Amino acid sequence: MATSLIVMGAAGRMGSTLVRLIQHASDLTLSAVVEPKTEFLPPLTSDCLVGTKLEDVIDKCRGAVIIDFTAPEASMANARLAAQHKNPHIIGTTGISEEDKVELAELAKLNCIMFSPNMSVGVNVLLDIIPKLTAMLGADYDTDIMEIHHNLKKDAPSGTALRLAEAVAEGKGTNLSEVACYHREGIIGARPQDEIGMQTLRGGDVVGVHTIYYMGAGERIEVTHHAHSRENFAGGALRAARWIANQAPGRLYSMHDVLAKKA
Repeated sequence: MATSLIVMGAAGRMGSTLVRLIQHASDLTLSAVVEPKTEFLPPLTSDCLVGTKLEDVIDKCRGAVIIDFTAPEASMANARLAAQHKNPHIIGTTGISEEDKVELAELAKLNCIMFSPNMSVGVNVLLDIIPKLTAMLGADYDTDIMEIHHNLKKDAPSGTALRLAEAVAEGKGTNLSEVACYHREGIIGARPQDEIGMQTLRGGDVVGVHTIYYMGAGERIEVTHHAHSRENFAGGALRAARWIANQAPGRLYSMHDVLAKKA
């Protein structure tokens, strides 16, 4: 049986990619799209519902998995409505605050929710490996993270960069909030041993590049992930949608849960 889906922001960069991939997948059904600017929607099948907000379609799409790459405020409102209707919710929105994450965890006790600021399979494998690599290298290696994105990205550092930094902090046995450095200027003195630097570059149409630098005496290790297209993230979101359709509420899921089990 095909998994039924609702795509939020269907005319956006991620939304239109999702629509195209879903309509070419034999095991997925695009039941509805939500887009305030309906004049910019990609081609849709005649049986696909169209709404300018989630309330317009959710009653007619019972059980459909909602895929949401919108904005923090919109995603939180969608999560509350999805929980009321028991529609599983995949959230790939970046810039979600710590306070909002706490609320998502509470909503996840009532409804299936999976949140990941990066749906890439490769990035999520790195998130599993980085704590081990960091711990093995030890305190003698200084660590900085640099991320590059297109000039329209609104949040900085990226949600992916922050997750990678959290993974590094885990490997160092510390909390990111205590060691993160987002800005260096002037006479700042010697680098603290546990500091994790975060550098942000913005320009052009770069989909996403993240590099972790481990700098030791006489050598440097660079771990880089290049996202060449948005199909990478969209494919991960669809893999998550197939997986979450068969799960039960109870806790806030992540991409790690999706990859840990057969999708």
